[in-house]
Amino acid sequence: MELRPDLAIIADWIRPGSRVLDLGCGDGTLLSYLQKKLNVVGYGLDIDPANVCAALKTGVNVIQMDLDRESLEFFETASFDYVVMSQALQAVRYPDYMLAEMLRIGNEGILTFPNFGHWRCRWQLSLKGRMPVSDHLSAEWYNTANIHLCTVTDFETLCQERGYEILGRRVVDKYHRNSWFMQLAPNLLGEIALYSLRDSRRSPII
Repeated sequence: MELRPDLAIIADWIRPGSRVLDLGCGDGTLLSYLQKKLNVVGYGLDIDPANVCAALKTGVNVIQMDLDRESLEFFETASFDYVVMSQALQAVRYPDYMLAEMLRIGNEGILTFPNFGHWRCRWQLSLKGRMPVSDHLSAEWYNTANIHLCTVTDFETLCQERGYEILGRRVVDKYHRNSWFMQLAPNLLGEIALYSLRDSRRSPII
């Protein structure tokens, strides 16, 4: 099984035999890979019934759940080694609360989001005076699911304010390619940001 490049980066950050919770797991592709290749114990949550059915067919444990309407409080603190959220943080109603819950439930959190600070977004705003539309921000302003767009700098500022330690960061383009100059100016040149982090205020529970 070959993973999409951004999911492959996430997989590289996960230790074999660990416990993984995937929020917004889609059709379960990542969890299915992790179970087969890294022998992880995985669980997924997704709102779409079609995704839930597809994930179950691959042998992934998944629960249908609306992350905006249902609480994650029934998950015990540090009950997972990793909590993953790929391309969904910007679509939830309270991303700061969701991030806090990720880092409560998991010893580490791994997430990805589109970078609104990318130069194409700035160009469309400054020259056209319109909300940016791109491959990863493809909807118009009035019907987009992305209700809390942020930049790499916004996200890292939030992490600093909340005491979240960034363990790893990768920025890639729309084809999920990486280059050295993106790492030098991630907020300007990266289209998609990937982060691994933990809450430095608490010790991991093994």
